[in-house]
Amino acid sequence: MWGILPACFAFQPKEVNTTRQRTDQEEFWKFTDEEMETAKGTDLPDLLEHLGYHLKRVGSYYTTREMDSIRIKNRRTWKRYSSGKGGDAITFLQEFENMGFREAVNYLLDFNGRTAPAISRPRPPPAEEQRPEFALPPANSDNRRVFAYLRKRGIAPQVIRAFLNTGLLYEDEKYHNCVFVGRDSEGVPRFASKRGTYDKDGASFKRDVLGSDKSVAFPIPCDPNLPWVLVFEAPIDLMSFCTLHREAMSNAIALCGLYEGGLNHYLKDHPHLNHVVLCLDNDGPGQEATERLRAEYEGRGLKVSTRTPAKGKDWNEYLQQRGPPRERGR
Repeated sequence: MWGILPACFAFQPKEVNTTRQRTDQEEFWKFTDEEMETAKGTDLPDLLEHLGYHLKRVGSYYTTREMDSIRIKNRRTWKRYSSGKGGDAITFLQEFENMGFREAVNYLLDFNGRTAPAISRPRPPPAEEQRPEFALPPANSDNRRVFAYLRKRGIAPQVIRAFLNTGLLYEDEKYHNCVFVGRDSEGVPRFASKRGTYDKDGASFKRDVLGSDKSVAFPIPCDPNLPWVLVFEAPIDLMSFCTLHREAMSNAIALCGLYEGGLNHYLKDHPHLNHVVLCLDNDGPGQEATERLRAEYEGRGLKVSTRTPAKGKDWNEYLQQRGPPRERGR
């Protein structure tokens, strides 16, 4: 299982992709501008309730029991964080009701003025979404490329070794990627995120392993004597924070994105936690998510605070600009 983590690890209290458009130019021009505006402007919470979804409001947005990774903002747009898809009422009907473009627009025009269509129906209780079987990629015989890559990113050797030695990180055999392993409270791998060790023009390969459970994400163990959890977007940001704050050794999670399922799972596994510290990226999406999550968790009665790097977009960028603390032995 987890074992005893090295002392380098206790924190001091720290575009929406549109869905497919099954349209052609001829079909689009069968509708007037006013009709298109009416269809696109459909009130999504009202529409989803009419379709039989079970809605719940969380802070400033809506979600559903059937798909808890979906977010409805401003009552007009949606995004599903588990797939990265999103859009308006038309794309919702295309994606989840299997309608063509023309059928979806006509349905919404009826919904907004004519007699409500007969598609409304009760839905069965939501079932857990099926996912492919999860398996970790085969490990390489050593972790030299991963170690060298993370050192180039400014991560301290002690921190890298701590992650390697506790089974949170390894190098895959085929492509020599970093593999960040998310384990549940029993120490069983449930999630893994791969990151390439070769950056081209500042970009790098990033992908979750097929079948990963995003509701686990990438946590490190929790100290029951500490009441907070720190929340990062990426594992390398978490490791960068560990490098900057060498006293750190527990109570943190990287969401591997902006979907909060991993944080919900962490809080459920550790019910004594009452303070969420959001350490997301200092950019538009990161700060938008910070405000959304602040509203959500304050609404649950938790204390919420934020930490952002003094400069740079994220904690790793800040680390590289600032430089790591002086090494204090190996």
